[in-house]
Amino acid sequence: QDDLVESGGGSVQSGGSLRLRCAASEYIYRLYCMGWFRQAPGKEREAVAAVAPGGRSTYYADSVKGRFTISQDNAKNTVWLLMNSLELEDTAMYYCAARPYCTGDSWKRSDGVAYWGQGTEVTVSS
Repeated sequence: QDDLVESGGGSVQSGGSLRLRCAASEYIYRLYCMGWFRQAPGKEREAVAAVAPGGRSTYYADSVKGRFTISQDNAKNTVWLLMNSLELEDTAMYYCAARPYCTGDSWKRSDGVAYWGQGTEVTVSS
């Protein structure tokens, strides 16, 4: 059984929208800081957004603030990433991730992530 399962990637034109879904086990969903990373070809993996357990706090990379929204569905142990106004630079493989906490800037770090999803590809074209 996969602990994190992503879906929702695809191809979209610049300015369009996509919504990514990450379904988690109940244990992970209730206790872990969950978020999204992305990795473009030839680039390092970078944090995109995160949400603390219970939705107390949300975190966003500067590059996506105002365009992306992370949210939770408690009934389905699911985290969503709504991506609006997509840009060419948003093209990447997106990974759902879970780590024990989100405090400070820890949510940005890929080390310390306890669980990774398999990834879902997002392609933005002009």
